[in-house]
Amino acid sequence: MKVKEKVYSFTPESIENHALWVRERYQNKPAFAAEYLTKLLEVNGIMESGNPSVQRVKKIIEDFEENALAALSDGLNKSKNDESVDDLEKASREIYFRKQIEEFYLPKQLVDAIMENGEIPDKSEESIIGIGFLDIADYTYLSKFLTPMENQIVLNGLYAAFSWVLQRRGGYLNKIEGDSLMFHFGGNIDPNVKGLTPKETEDYIARELFYTCVEMQRVAFQFNEANKSFLYGNKNEDIQIQIEKAFDIISTMRNSEFSQSINAFFQIRIRIGANIGEVTMGNFGPEGSKQWDVIGVPVIKAKRMESTAPIGGFRISEELYRVLKENGIVDDYYRRFKREAQALFGSFSNITMDELFKYNKVTLKEKKGAEFITYSIQVNPGLPEAIMKQVDLLLNRGEDGADRIVNLLQYYRGNKFVISKIESAFKERSLRIRVGDIYNFIFPKKYTAMVKAAQGNRNLVDRNLEEKYSLFDIFELLGSLQDTLKTEFEFKDKPVFSFNSYDKYMDALSKWVIRENSVKEKRVYQRNYFYNYVFPMVFLSIRTSILEYQHKTGELTEV
Repeated sequence: MKVKEKVYSFTPESIENHALWVRERYQNKPAFAAEYLTKLLEVNGIMESGNPSVQRVKKIIEDFEENALAALSDGLNKSKNDESVDDLEKASREIYFRKQIEEFYLPKQLVDAIMENGEIPDKSEESIIGIGFLDIADYTYLSKFLTPMENQIVLNGLYAAFSWVLQRRGGYLNKIEGDSLMFHFGGNIDPNVKGLTPKETEDYIARELFYTCVEMQRVAFQFNEANKSFLYGNKNEDIQIQIEKAFDIISTMRNSEFSQSINAFFQIRIRIGANIGEVTMGNFGPEGSKQWDVIGVPVIKAKRMESTAPIGGFRISEELYRVLKENGIVDDYYRRFKREAQALFGSFSNITMDELFKYNKVTLKEKKGAEFITYSIQVNPGLPEAIMKQVDLLLNRGEDGADRIVNLLQYYRGNKFVISKIESAFKERSLRIRVGDIYNFIFPKKYTAMVKAAQGNRNLVDRNLEEKYSLFDIFELLGSLQDTLKTEFEFKDKPVFSFNSYDKYMDALSKWVIRENSVKEKRVYQRNYFYNYVFPMVFLSIRTSILEYQHKTGELTEV
């Protein structure tokens, strides 16, 4: 099998032409010309190439070196400090600097793929790829704890860690935008799919994309604690340096005199969304600003998976789940996750398959109520206990602490394991949540009927409700009410009216429109009432209960 000749930034042929020009122009400066051409071959990585053009350039270098030696022995070698040598030095520096810029800014994986291809692709192509989006949850809040320079160092370290995961698994880091990034597998820049059948390609992409999402989440947890055990096998010194710089900042914060406050408030958590599908891959943008990118509905869908993903976990599309299920990855991951949770004696020890891969219909209001079938996935076997520990630290941090706990409850209100552990933290501190009041906010008519049946004894009703409903049950009730209000109102099909006369026909139409609008107005009112009153009041009640606890115990610590 013939090995394809490697392609370089400067082709061997162009370097040979340049060497011929140098030989003609700088015969009287042989030592410097030999040094210059040698560096040119080294910078382009072709010093050891067997390419004929490279061999001819080496012969020119040998001739220069022989002439330089002869000139030295004859005392004829002149100083290099003249105008011609200055021009050559300038050209040498420019070539070397351009190479540095290329290596600094251009993705190595992309450059290698184009070199292997032999030319810059000038046409787009359709490819099956797996796409992932990652976002740091609430980074604007976290950034308040850091100076601008520290923010840059921590973010660079975090992205270096994610980049290391991608390098290990063969993924491509497409772009970084602020506190989020995009990555993918497959396509003609992925050497791991070359020669695979379409089915093998799909299986490979799905597997690597899934486990990359898992690893990135776990790396985020370890990064948060300045634990670099995930770097095993890494030989990239730049990645090591960036991560260690970030760890220096995080370790200093967590061991400072304000460590309790920092540990309570500064917790880096991410959300990830992933999808698989056929996209268009190619060059996009005007001349001088070209970017290798992927576009298509699967990319948009992957972004929507990320925007609705659980914090500390990730959300995948129905298409990706199907491939993972067929491959046995869903079952393998469930067994692995459960073993790890049981080893920790954590809340996830008895998690079911349906709870680990939680089926959801995601509705997007901005897309006229478009629905997507998705699965949200847990990653950290110790997540409920980690959140419980953070809430315990936040409980005596005043109103800021109360606000942060409420945020966590809003984030995780659909996760019964996390909410149960938070409720355990409340009970251990004898912090009482007013379940009766919350139930009244959600179902005022039902609550009024209960009080009436109890002959006006609200305390009895409240005690019964607190015994019947856990905090997670309350959030389930809240979610059920929210789901009933999610669907967008649409006018029903106009009924068929018999035409008798203009006036009678328009009168019938007018009555139909009025009836439909009254239904729509009621739906809009119910939705506004829920989002502007019911939902806020539920969490304001919990926040007030936390403040009540702080007031009673006097456990207030300045942040």
